[in-house]
Amino acid sequence: MSVTYQIHRAGTSRSFPNGHAFIDAAHENGDAWVVIGQDAGAAFSKFAQASLQKLSFVAIELHHECLGVHTGESRGQEGSNVIGFARYRMGDAEPTNLVEIVRQPQTSASALAAAQAAFEAAGLVVAVCNDFPGRIVDRLVRPYFNAALRRLDEQLATADDLDKTLRLGLGYPEGPISLLERTGLVHHHEVTTALYGALGQEAYAPARRAQVAWQRAPQDQS
Repeated sequence: MSVTYQIHRAGTSRSFPNGHAFIDAAHENGDAWVVIGQDAGAAFSKFAQASLQKLSFVAIELHHECLGVHTGESRGQEGSNVIGFARYRMGDAEPTNLVEIVRQPQTSASALAAAQAAFEAAGLVVAVCNDFPGRIVDRLVRPYFNAALRRLDEQLATADDLDKTLRLGLGYPEGPISLLERTGLVHHHEVTTALYGALGQEAYAPARRAQVAWQRAPQDQS
């Protein structure tokens, strides 16, 4: 499937902070729109909706929020040619090649396929999920990180031994404490706070060590 798309920038993008083949492949007159940046949702709301309906797809870069925050929701029948997306990134680390695409109940199958083809053509790997805060990866890993931090608080083992057991016992490339220290406990606090607020599930409540890191950080880092 041959797909052309335009890039509309709305602030700094977490998915594409630097150059990438996906950005380089954009066309000025592409028949789809990709809105990137921390203000992508606000920029989308200012577009003429009638014009958007003519595009093969519209992709909005998401943070932790649901796509429905920007498109609106109606009785479980929401969905059009608009999809959400985010390239997974842990804190300040470089973005991975994984792109999580968000669909709604009535999202156009052709729009979804076109968006997936566009990302994959640039060498990215796509996973598709329904419209929930945090999407797939953060929903799965943040309780795991919280549990590791809480076991450290309980002095179950040292940080090094907690990391070692998960690396050697389960084959993880990096232990959770080391990973959070490298990529940012402050970012973990931000993500878990957002998910806990949206979902109300105790597993997502930011662990004490993440709260301390956030309280010690300059306000502009939160």
